[in-house]
Amino acid sequence: MKKIGFIGVGIMGKSMVRNLMKAGYELHIYARTKSKVEDVIGEGAVFFESIADCVKGCEAVITIVGFPQDVEEVYFDSGNILDSAERGAYLIDMTTTSPQIAEKLYAEGMKRGFHVLDAPVTGGDAGAREGTLSILVGGEKEDYEKCRELFEAMGTNINYEGEAGCGQHCKLANQIMIAGALSGVCEALAYAKEKGLNLNVFAKSVATGAAGSRQFDLFGPKIIEGDYAPGFFMKHFIKDMKLALIEANRSGLNLEVLSQVLANYEELEAEGYGDLGTQALIKYYE
Repeated sequence: MKKIGFIGVGIMGKSMVRNLMKAGYELHIYARTKSKVEDVIGEGAVFFESIADCVKGCEAVITIVGFPQDVEEVYFDSGNILDSAERGAYLIDMTTTSPQIAEKLYAEGMKRGFHVLDAPVTGGDAGAREGTLSILVGGEKEDYEKCRELFEAMGTNINYEGEAGCGQHCKLANQIMIAGALSGVCEALAYAKEKGLNLNVFAKSVATGAAGSRQFDLFGPKIIEGDYAPGFFMKHFIKDMKLALIEANRSGLNLEVLSQVLANYEELEAEGYGDLGTQALIKYYE
């Protein structure tokens, strides 16, 4: 497996493309705006003007796009991946999307002779750059094993979660954890600031104690510095939380923390902050 089609060369995807090329894969890429991917084209990726041309002849196709409707478009629209990829290819959706879409894609892909995996990632833009992503894989175990080397070019914590859709369920559970943890970080910093504490000293004081967390390590310093550049867009996190809430409601789960954090983020998005990073949640408390 050497020739890879890659659709969705954004903040995460661009670094993943680079790491795949470093590992010796030939990358065929498609993006709506060519000018945004000129850097990776210069580094060796081959650009195509259409999805159909991008995926032809590829042994695997990876997608990491923005929203569930984008997943449906790139796979199911006439002339796109399901119509144009080589029979027997591995179709790997690394977008965080609906488990139901993952199951639908698996069923349709199997009918057409493809191997289909849902493999969302976590680790943010830093994990994508460093090749240390966590990759959460659903689908056939045999297909997961066949793609293991491909995944190892992009991540270090790679796990088989179960049948089709289970990769997405694992990612949504991950996002539920982040919602609570990051909200806690923001509330703690808002409290510390209001009470006149030196925020840098506060951060140093609690980082290695029981309240320390990955979210605090990643975003505490950025929040203190007022750095809201997106490693992960607020608008995409809102999408993920909505998907998680839909799935929780389908199972009769009442996730009150998730519901409140989502409401807080939606208020910020309505104020125009959707293109900021998730750490901009602190603005809710200002």
